[in-house]
Amino acid sequence: MRAKWGSSAFLIPSVAGATLFFFLPYLVVIYYSFLDNPVGKHFVGFANYASVVQNTAFRTAVKNTGVFSAVAVPLAVLLSLLLALLLDNKIPFRTQFRTFLLSPMMVPVASIVLIWQVLFDQNGAVNVLLSKMDIVPIDWMKSDYAIVVIVLLFLWKNIGYNMILFMAALSSVPQDIIEVARLESAGSFKIFFMIKLRYLVSTIVFVTIMSLINSFKIFREIYLLTTDYPYASIYMLQHFMNNKFKSLDYQMLSAAAVLMSLVMVVLIVLLFRADEHYSRDLDG
Repeated sequence: MRAKWGSSAFLIPSVAGATLFFFLPYLVVIYYSFLDNPVGKHFVGFANYASVVQNTAFRTAVKNTGVFSAVAVPLAVLLSLLLALLLDNKIPFRTQFRTFLLSPMMVPVASIVLIWQVLFDQNGAVNVLLSKMDIVPIDWMKSDYAIVVIVLLFLWKNIGYNMILFMAALSSVPQDIIEVARLESAGSFKIFFMIKLRYLVSTIVFVTIMSLINSFKIFREIYLLTTDYPYASIYMLQHFMNNKFKSLDYQMLSAAAVLMSLVMVVLIVLLFRADEHYSRDLDG
């Protein structure tokens, strides 16, 4: 018992830090979401939530964030898994290719944005290339194609990290099972779908959760590219909340933040439930 209490004491700093900097501030946000303003502090029930849901800018932000996450997250998971499977084989320049894909992790966000501005500015490298191909240049960040640019930026920035996670998971797949399958004349596709994929479920769920969280943080890159009010197709939830913060509309900001966090919690719980289901099937 003494050893148990002694080991639990080491958790106190982490628990205290999480409580002070995450749990308590979140409770304050919930509290503000039910007030008319932080000064008057009159309780208004769910009026702020109703105002947020009816707000046109909020609806646009929800739609854009949903579309972006629905496109970018599956692509990030799928492409990183395919690259991990490719690099799991003994191909030439394997180490160099892996280093190249990991390089975006070492580049500051401001530098990444600068690269994308050079590429996709109205007078950028991509438009110069299009002009040489007799294609009309596109003002990428002020058109419906802006979402394509942001998806490419998200993929370039996150695929390398996801790929390393998948490579680590692939290395833990029992090789004896794979060898037995090969002796039974199982092909590469059958080995992947019947063996490797079953052991990759937990990693796929984790990578999906991390990619989903990162997709909600794409605001930094968009903000540096386009400032407060970008083109309509890339106006995200964090743009809405950032603008509410600047206008000191804390009650609307808090309501929007609580709604976003609830959606995130529901999605993450569903992913964990899927992981538990497939893990139980694997153990059985």
